[in-house]
Amino acid sequence: MKIATWNINSVRLRLGLVEQFLDEFKPDVLCLQETKTVNETFPAAAFAAKGYKHQHILGMKSYNGVAILSRQPLTKTGFQNWHNKEDCRHIYASMPNGTEIHCCYVPAGGDIPDPKANPKFAHKLAFLDEMAAWWQARNDKKTEKIMVGDFNVAPLENDVWSHKQMLGVVSHTPIEVEKLANLQKAHRWYDAVRHFTPPEEKLYSWWSYRAADWNASDRGRRLDHVWVTPGLAPSLKKAHILRAARGWEPKPSDHVPVIVEIG
Repeated sequence: MKIATWNINSVRLRLGLVEQFLDEFKPDVLCLQETKTVNETFPAAAFAAKGYKHQHILGMKSYNGVAILSRQPLTKTGFQNWHNKEDCRHIYASMPNGTEIHCCYVPAGGDIPDPKANPKFAHKLAFLDEMAAWWQARNDKKTEKIMVGDFNVAPLENDVWSHKQMLGVVSHTPIEVEKLANLQKAHRWYDAVRHFTPPEEKLYSWWSYRAADWNASDRGRRLDHVWVTPGLAPSLKKAHILRAARGWEPKPSDHVPVIVEIG
């Protein structure tokens, strides 16, 4: 199975880019975040025409929104709300082989890394805590699971362009890294992308719109992740972050697709 995740930053605005991606890379499953549209206006027919007839979507107007698009049937579909907010950030479904796929969009957290001064940052930390507790309680080891999405945390030193300069910047602060590590430990999640790229190497999936030349400055962060349960780790075949998509025209997302193949 080839699974891809992409924060598309408006699926209707960038539908052509997603179609280009599907034509070229043909994942079995594509998970999207920040679809930014209600379910009624999600371009379901366009994806069905590409072979992705099986869809689980959860969207809201202008913000957030997640989707799982699959060539194979999806069953046992559901969603989770976190921190008493119905803001369309976590959905899941089961594949025919029983594997659960979770598509998640963790809050960005604003600009100030202080939960007392910044409610958005407090929300992000609470969101990660609640997710960790939920996964800790789901201690069944019989069902293999994959969790993908924009986690909005770059956990490793080489997941950002400058560890020292980013320590005080939301997405790489020590408290966020700690919370994400707790989430990872809560269900023994395995980082499928770093399985193929050692921690000593730089690796990014996001480049800011603010950069005059994102490619030349290369001040990226690895915010988009694919995690698998331990039983799937031996079956990992390949991982790829499609850096080139950051330069696709017109109007690329600031995130790029992350692709993992599981044998």
